[in-house]
Amino acid sequence: MGTREVKKEAKRKILVAEDDVFLKKILQTKLTLKGFEAISAIDGEEALKQIIAVKPDLILLDLMMPKKNGFEVMEELNKNHPEIKAPIIILSNLGQESDIERGKKLGAVDYLVKSNFSINAIIDKVNEYLK
Repeated sequence: MGTREVKKEAKRKILVAEDDVFLKKILQTKLTLKGFEAISAIDGEEALKQIIAVKPDLILLDLMMPKKNGFEVMEELNKNHPEIKAPIIILSNLGQESDIERGKKLGAVDYLVKSNFSINAIIDKVNEYLK
């Protein structure tokens, strides 16, 4: 029974790569309350460093970020770090079909347009992909 309790203690790590400080903070708080370890990055370069260092269980990735955008982050992961297999959920204000197609082609498991989803719906998606 002791080992089972230890395994439950290991929190799933979620990287929130989002340059909107307010949204990033809300997502981190909500994920933490739901029992996840929420790590954050404010730009694409920081996101890449965090992904490589922490190897999160799931990545919430904004597309429009400073230094490197979300597409560039995914391209670099595919090219230089194919061993990182964390599901990527894109969170973006870009909702054009071409952006959605490009995101999925680069390996995103889902594409959420921010204005169409509540914070709780985003957390539900995280849970769905970590089952």
